[in-house]
Amino acid sequence: MNISLCIATYRRNERLGALLDDLVKQQLLPEEVVVVDNDAAGSARDVVERRRAMGAPFTLVYDIQPQKNISLTRNRTVQLARGEWIAFIDDDERAPPPWLKLLADSVVRYHADGALGPVDPVVPADAPAWIRHGHFYAWARMQTGDVVPINKLRFGNVLLRGALLRRTPTPFDPAYGLTGGEDGDLLGRLAQAGARIVWCDEAIVHEPIESARLRLRWLLLRALRGGQDFARHKLSGSYGQLTLSGRVRLFLRALLQSAAAAGLALLAWPRGRHRAVYWLLKLSANLGKMSIFLGWHYREYGGKAT
Repeated sequence: MNISLCIATYRRNERLGALLDDLVKQQLLPEEVVVVDNDAAGSARDVVERRRAMGAPFTLVYDIQPQKNISLTRNRTVQLARGEWIAFIDDDERAPPPWLKLLADSVVRYHADGALGPVDPVVPADAPAWIRHGHFYAWARMQTGDVVPINKLRFGNVLLRGALLRRTPTPFDPAYGLTGGEDGDLLGRLAQAGARIVWCDEAIVHEPIESARLRLRWLLLRALRGGQDFARHKLSGSYGQLTLSGRVRLFLRALLQSAAAAGLALLAWPRGRHRAVYWLLKLSANLGKMSIFLGWHYREYGGKAT
């Protein structure tokens, strides 16, 4: 199987170097690894050149996408990729040796156009107890071979048929370039168009959680953005056509769920901070959904909120 492995990176040089070290040990090697740096200064160039100097059993491609925009950066990786299949992994993840082979085997076995695998969060041992008890960074998981529901599709660990991504010069919508959500938007559109994307529960990658993310503020903002992503995808038709009454129901449901989550957070607090935070994150996600109706966007990847 001819696979190009794509990595969009931004100022995570140490983690990118560790990931490249993992990739040379894959049981199924990609034909090429494409690294596109979203830092205009090219801060990742030395990391890639160092890996080249040490030797790599695949072609190693490096380029810079100077405009701060995750969608444009991912689009550039696709433009440079030559493989029949294209895999994506985040620059802060670690890939065990069987990873890529397991993804590739699953698309063959289940006659699929793509496969997703789990991202296993690695929470530091010295993280606050409420963080360790809350499991706030975990993905939902499924049985291997199951078709992934359209609202559970996301990147970070995915293999796709390259032809699906080459139907348009901009598979990732630049409108999501500073807010995030470009991955769910793309995969939702592919699924709506008939792409069969399955789950491979054995194809695990690991994500060491950075200290900056071990905070309530970060969790609340990520939940807010998740709610905004969901609402944007819903309203754009990525999950199916939405009528006017459907839009009204979406807003009212988010309003009612916000009120319920706020009350449950207060009730849960005496039983443990992690339980209260669970409901606070539900509250934040539903506030995010409602905020889209007001035209406000949280720009996680740079710039001011709009």
